[in-house]
Amino acid sequence: MIAVGSDRQFAQFCWILGRTDIASDARYTTNALRVTNRASLISALRKELRSWERNVLLAKLAASGVPAGPINTIAEVFSDPQVWWRAMRVDFDRPEVSGGRLSGLRTPIRFSSSPLCLDRPAPLLGEHTSAIARELGIDL
Repeated sequence: MIAVGSDRQFAQFCWILGRTDIASDARYTTNALRVTNRASLISALRKELRSWERNVLLAKLAASGVPAGPINTIAEVFSDPQVWWRAMRVDFDRPEVSGGRLSGLRTPIRFSSSPLCLDRPAPLLGEHTSAIARELGIDL
């Protein structure tokens, strides 16, 4: 995921890709123009990005101040050092799911005087539909 938030970052991003011609293209010189011409820009960038190995590109972007981060697999999420360091993994007994356990991530946000409620997992699809409908006076 690449979060180019300024014209300078966009120019830097294109330079890293070796495509300064994209940054200087009149259709993409400002954020407003990039939004207007989004479809053609995405098409041009997609071709370039396919040739990069993810971690190599992320390292170059980080070194250049271009905000970016990986889209991780589930295994990568749970092995990420930040997830471990910040104790973000939560595990719950869920007999309804395969293996009887459900793992997830809590929010990374922590409040000094308002602890998070982590005593139950997110609901399964439709798990609370009947209770909510009853509360709203809806017959299902």
